Amino acid sequence: MQYQKEVLLKDGTPCVLRGATEKDAAEVLRCFSLTHAETDFLLTYPEENSFAEADEAKFLKAREESENEIEICAFVDGKLAGTAGIEAISGKEKIRHRAELGIAIEREYWGRGIGKALMLACIECAKKAGYLQLELEVVADNASAVRLYESVGFREFGRNPRGFRAKHGWQELVLMRLELDK
Repeated sequence: MQYQKEVLLKDGTPCVLRGATEKDAAEVLRCFSLTHAETDFLLTYPEENSFAEADEAKFLKAREESENEIEICAFVDGKLAGTAGIEAISGKEKIRHRAELGIAIEREYWGRGIGKALMLACIECAKKAGYLQLELEVVADNASAVRLYESVGFREFGRNPRGFRAKHGWQELVLMRLELDK
């Protein structure tokens, strides 16, 4: 899926949002490792990444060529600051209307509006792809992320008190969804 847009961040800095390509593989992997090391709120630990650069390039090429899935990169001053993407939950008829969303921003860029810009871009792409519902899970203690998701229309529809078994103990997950056809 293709996407390209320039937005202004809260401080007036331009941010380029665009669909990732296979040429972005090394930088996306660097960003993945960093973001997953900077917070305990993401799905995996950095050492759990099994992708080599060639694997990432293949994954990003498939997203670029997809009609309904995408990985979006956010660039500030030419540097990758974060990524977000939408992925089909399944192609099965009863649930093909649903997609899930994931997002990660490097800590040095937190609070500048990149997260909201990426969320809005993913929502736009999900609508374009024909999805009727976008879903995500967020660690309940990640209050700023919950506020961000609510600010773009996501609503809680459940909780999983033992959603993540982190190294330090259980993390409750808030299940959220956005109905795109309303």
